[in-house]
Amino acid sequence: MTWTDVQLDADRVDLRDWTMCRQGSAEETAVRLPHDAMITEPRSSDASGRSDTGWFPGGRYTYRTRWYADPVYRGRDVQLRFDGIQGESVVTVNGHRVGAVRSGYTEFGFRIDDVLNWGDENEIAVDVDNSAQPAGRWYPGSGLYRSVSLRIRGRVRLEDDGVGVRTTLHGADAVVEVRTAVVNDSDGPVRVRTVLHSEAGAVAQAVAADDGIAHLHVPGARLWSAEDPFRYELVTTVEHGGAVVDTRRELVGLRTVHVDARHGLRINKQQVNLRGACIHHDNGILGAATHRAAEFRRIRILKENGFNAVRSAHHPMSRHLLDACDELGMYVMDELADYWIQSKSTHDFSHRFLDTWREDADRMIEKDRNRPSVIIYSMGNEIPETAHPDGVALTREITAYVKAADPDRPVTVALNIFLNVLSSMNRSPYAGTSDTPEGAHPNKQGPGSTEANRLVNQIGRMMDVASRLPIADRATRDSFAEVDIAGYNYGLARYKHDVKAYPDRVIVGSETLPGDIARAWDLVTTYPSVIGDFIWVGWEYLGESGVGVWAPGRRTGLVKPYPYLIAGPGVIDLTGQPDFSLRLGQVAWGTHPGPAIGVRPLDRAGQPVARVAWRSTDAVESWAWRGCAGRKAEIEVYSADDEVELFVNGRSVGRRRAGQRRRYTARFTATYAAGELVAVGYRGGHEVSRTVLRSAADDLEIRLTADRTRLRADGDDLAFVEVEIVDGAGTVEMLADDDIELRVEGPAELVGYGSARPDPIRPFADPTQRAYRGRVLAVLRSTGRTGNVHITATSHLHGVSHLTLDAR
Repeated sequence: MTWTDVQLDADRVDLRDWTMCRQGSAEETAVRLPHDAMITEPRSSDASGRSDTGWFPGGRYTYRTRWYADPVYRGRDVQLRFDGIQGESVVTVNGHRVGAVRSGYTEFGFRIDDVLNWGDENEIAVDVDNSAQPAGRWYPGSGLYRSVSLRIRGRVRLEDDGVGVRTTLHGADAVVEVRTAVVNDSDGPVRVRTVLHSEAGAVAQAVAADDGIAHLHVPGARLWSAEDPFRYELVTTVEHGGAVVDTRRELVGLRTVHVDARHGLRINKQQVNLRGACIHHDNGILGAATHRAAEFRRIRILKENGFNAVRSAHHPMSRHLLDACDELGMYVMDELADYWIQSKSTHDFSHRFLDTWREDADRMIEKDRNRPSVIIYSMGNEIPETAHPDGVALTREITAYVKAADPDRPVTVALNIFLNVLSSMNRSPYAGTSDTPEGAHPNKQGPGSTEANRLVNQIGRMMDVASRLPIADRATRDSFAEVDIAGYNYGLARYKHDVKAYPDRVIVGSETLPGDIARAWDLVTTYPSVIGDFIWVGWEYLGESGVGVWAPGRRTGLVKPYPYLIAGPGVIDLTGQPDFSLRLGQVAWGTHPGPAIGVRPLDRAGQPVARVAWRSTDAVESWAWRGCAGRKAEIEVYSADDEVELFVNGRSVGRRRAGQRRRYTARFTATYAAGELVAVGYRGGHEVSRTVLRSAADDLEIRLTADRTRLRADGDDLAFVEVEIVDGAGTVEMLADDDIELRVEGPAELVGYGSARPDPIRPFADPTQRAYRGRVLAVLRSTGRTGNVHITATSHLHGVSHLTLDAR
């Protein structure tokens, strides 16, 4: 059963169509939510956010929309709900201030029925100030980047997120406890009934007791897991005065979560190891706009590439992304914050944390508690104050608060072992504490997160040495003792020691470098108490420009100058293409069918390259390098086989050992010649696997491939169109970096167009883009009308290509 199979929130009105006006301008632009204003701003080398925001500036904006308040709703409770606004915001209705929003990732709602003009148009305005940058350590976006809606409820109603589900297992049967919270602004009693449906009909039902709790007995329950993400429909009705006055429908998955050091992580009493990806919130060429179709595409691609878990780094996850994880089957670690009291960015909100963390935690838990995909809460990321007694006490307080609100999910905190060591010596690289009067930031000119990244990059493997020292244990053990799962960022060297020193500790690799995935996975499969690993980073993101880019030159620095945009460490690139660095993890996991072959860029063969810790290789999975004949090719092969032999056009280049003892890696050099590059895997001296890469032929052309042939004509659906320069066999030519103009005609609009190039010049709204490694990605959004959508791609070098989609 999918989200489109049932009607949800019948009394919800989505507010999609707005106007947006920049401060200082009288021009209003029509926009359709979700909308990211930052992605439309011009980038420059003097942007205040600098590399953190990808050289985008912040800004001030006013959004306006109008809504007719039908008198039929008079006397009902009307809530204006925001799933997230990037920037400090003030909300007014008909000129009346109804509230303010100060957290970009937390949901907020305001009651507005007392300021509405019934039977007339009502103006809703949101003034957004996101000009103070950087407010975080990555690209945030600006404005109404998530959904905005009205919730219209009666005076007797279920609270928003007022239905909570808990599951216990008894053999093959499940008992579902349903807790309901009802608002009753009347004099009479209410009756709450809950019914659980499968596609075959009702499977269990009960009436809630006076305390709002009902128990549903489900014989032979079909349980939710990442492998089988089955969900039931839960229907909750409120009766008052003999009539049904409110109904809530939602899809719920029945599953249990347990962790302990002896058995590890168990989902539905079955052990699970997490093959995890850390992900930020942005959607690449769409900016921060949280489009439902983009979130589903992202989770689908991650799952197709072997991941079974994602960590929302470092903020609460959007509802659309949670929908995708629930429906497609992906475990989730949802995270409260990137900072607590100590500031990491010049204009972050750490000075408010002590006042707001409880409300932020409440909103996250209310959003997550019925989500089968959410299995772990993380309270923070790389929190340096946890090395000190006050930070340990705060860890204890936050953990206790979250566990009281949701006792079924384990809690972690993700600590960078090395940075905690520095913090314990009062040498934290972050920008300083903001725990001062008036929210002042006394050390805001300090080194900040850029320095933290630079230290880790420069010290590199010395982190392993530092993390083994007794001081590393002292700097983390007390805070780890307060949580259910110890989150280790870049702490692999401690695993063997800590599983023995702390036999009751459960460990998760909350961040691991892509090049360490084989080493990490060996530890996961060896020790039950090590429950999994999360690669930094699973999907490429905007901001922190260049921290994971191998750039030409001997010394380019960790953070790259304008026009660098992306961070660079993504094992899936900005357009959704798997990077060769991901293949190492897939080979270690056992999900890759044979040897994986990567070739270091031949257009830069022999040139110096500045390497960084957050990228293990710049190799590309291709043997199509036009014009590079005779150049020395550096080739990497990842294989679980005992040995690998490499052939260029039938001639053996050599035979090397591979497999687990060699970290699954064999390296070769060869002279590039167009044709075939073949890797053969051997076990026990016999061939067991083979992988072939081929060069592109001369008949290059543009190929357009969409992820769907039909768009829903609802004004919200997206189509992702891959624009590639290929030969007749479909081989992409790596050095065909043409300028490709895209034209869209019919009931769809081009909302994003760009490549995985780390340093693009043109904005993603430009209909002409230069291909990178032979590829560009276009995103089209339906307009709400029906008909044929005609797409035309034109290159002066490789002609014209057409594609037609159907919007209905």
